[in-house]
Amino acid sequence: MRTMLVAMGVLCAMAAVPCRGAEEAKVTGKILYVSKLGNNADGVTWVTAYTTIQVALQAVADDQGGHRIVVRPDTYFEANLFPSRKGAEGAYNELIGDTDGKLGSGTTGWVIIDSGDPGQRGFKSYDWWGTIRAYSQGRNKEHTDATFSAIGWDRWRLSRLYVTGGDAGIFFDTTDQCKPFSVVVEDCVSIGRAFGGGVVGCLSRFNEPITFRRCHLWALDWGGDTAGASIRIENQKMPERPDAVVEDSVLVGPQCAFKSGNYGFHSYTRVRLARCKLIALNFSQPAGTPTDGIIQSVQEGNLLQVDLEDCTLMGYKVFGVKVDKQTVGDIGFTAFGDVKAYVQYQQEVPKGIHRMGHWPAELFGDLMPPKPVRSTGLHDKEMVRRDMCEISPFHWKDRLCHLECVRPATGGTADDYALVLRDAETGRELGRCGTGYGLASIIVHRGTAYVFASRLENGGWHDVTLFRSADLTNWKSQVVLKGGNEQLFNSSVCKGPDGFVMAYESNDPAWPAFTVKFAISRNLLTWTKAPEATFGTNRYTACPCIRFARGWYYVLYLEHRTPRWCFETYVTRSRDLRNWELSAANPVLRAEEVDEGINASDPEIIEHGGKTLVYYCVADQLTWTHIKRLTYPGRLTDFFESWYRTPSIPDWGCVARQKVPGK
Repeated sequence: MRTMLVAMGVLCAMAAVPCRGAEEAKVTGKILYVSKLGNNADGVTWVTAYTTIQVALQAVADDQGGHRIVVRPDTYFEANLFPSRKGAEGAYNELIGDTDGKLGSGTTGWVIIDSGDPGQRGFKSYDWWGTIRAYSQGRNKEHTDATFSAIGWDRWRLSRLYVTGGDAGIFFDTTDQCKPFSVVVEDCVSIGRAFGGGVVGCLSRFNEPITFRRCHLWALDWGGDTAGASIRIENQKMPERPDAVVEDSVLVGPQCAFKSGNYGFHSYTRVRLARCKLIALNFSQPAGTPTDGIIQSVQEGNLLQVDLEDCTLMGYKVFGVKVDKQTVGDIGFTAFGDVKAYVQYQQEVPKGIHRMGHWPAELFGDLMPPKPVRSTGLHDKEMVRRDMCEISPFHWKDRLCHLECVRPATGGTADDYALVLRDAETGRELGRCGTGYGLASIIVHRGTAYVFASRLENGGWHDVTLFRSADLTNWKSQVVLKGGNEQLFNSSVCKGPDGFVMAYESNDPAWPAFTVKFAISRNLLTWTKAPEATFGTNRYTACPCIRFARGWYYVLYLEHRTPRWCFETYVTRSRDLRNWELSAANPVLRAEEVDEGINASDPEIIEHGGKTLVYYCVADQLTWTHIKRLTYPGRLTDFFESWYRTPSIPDWGCVARQKVPGK
């Protein structure tokens, strides 16, 4: 390696690189919002939020800078993103994920940008397909349009995003636009086949260096030109100060952690790596195919200068030059502070870098990024019943009991379906009814149990039938709702101020998917449909559970999180069953553990012993189902109100009237 530079002048030049300053985003322009719960109107509020990131990027109105796009935590299937406007000096535009909910989204979690195949077949579509749009005409058969540069991202700040699924993550290729370019990427997870992150093909601004800060940058591929991070600046000679700064980040790849250069390019690049963890996963023996280095230059080593400060490196060897022929020079570097490396025992460690002789357990533990904390107030998760899809809790003679909907996971005949009532603690059977019925719920009123269920016939679910009993042994039944041209699925009943309300699930052909409808009754025996009252006429809304508390009807229901094949429980509320307000903090339940599949559905809720118990089904939506339960340490009313207008959950005012037939 070239002689390590330790002159005080060099160290002062490194220290002069600003951590924050000109690149700091200032909200002097317009704020736009992105949320899948928005109505895609104008993006100026959470209610009218755009539903895709690309639409928001195109809506940036001017090039004065200082504009901010705030994205609600969710998964966005988007690729090849590009903005309509650049930022400005001292006023960077900003694309930021509201991972902690402090910017008004009302929820927490990752903003995941999945740039995989648009047909939902998995990883990427073709080469060059990634999160940031950039390509050269003729690069492959799909690129028939004019060459497109990522230069439009100049003076943008990207923050708190989880990017994956494409050839590259947050990676800016300026292609034919070799111009000054500055960008700041902070607190992001960025995963790509070839590159986790980086910038290539541009010039730099030393007072506004390209900056990656507190990021996890992962490459997945070994072959060709790949790296956790790749940066190539088109300098004609080695600069005196870094073009780019990577701080407090984790860089991982099978081939190398950091790379500069490319075949056929002979420009110079200088990068500062401060407090970074660099991990090359290939530890092949010398006789195999080991990596050329944790840090690599392509073709000529003297084209890269790396300034290392308090960094830890892990891989087969520290530096390497990937070439077709012999290299003309070596990678230049400085080492300042605590710089150490864990490498294969036969490999040399350059002077100034401390050789580690023990496995760096803490470093290896840093491979995974921290997960955003999501607090719902629900805890003590437990498995209640295996191989079951629906359980409805109720009280019988002051005992917590369960109404179980017994049915096979797949197929079966009507004789395999039944409704069984059990003591929740002892498991003792208290009664049964409804052979050939399922999707049931129960309400106990004045000592009588009222069970509402749908009938299985010819592979479909029909009508809503009431089974009632005062002793759980002798049952009377009657059909209370006819389906007509629609199937009727799950139903739920609660007592309101003027009688009883039933929420029931319909596949009414007038609407695009399952819809929640309502019926009313004075006595639980005679029911009248309320055609003007519906919820979810514009999307998938299923498995309703309705309760009334302090002037509001609350409905827990199932959302299909399109285009993903996963299902989550949401909460909405209404005073009149017509105008509905979704909680900004949704979802209430999501499948999060290894034994929960892709489904958190069929919610049921009951107040018991001063606490609130929330039941739900986990499943793969095909072959298996289990019932789990969570506990909220408070009353049912408090649980529902906790999802609205608390200090951590803003009031979106998102009351929207549902469309009804003929209205």
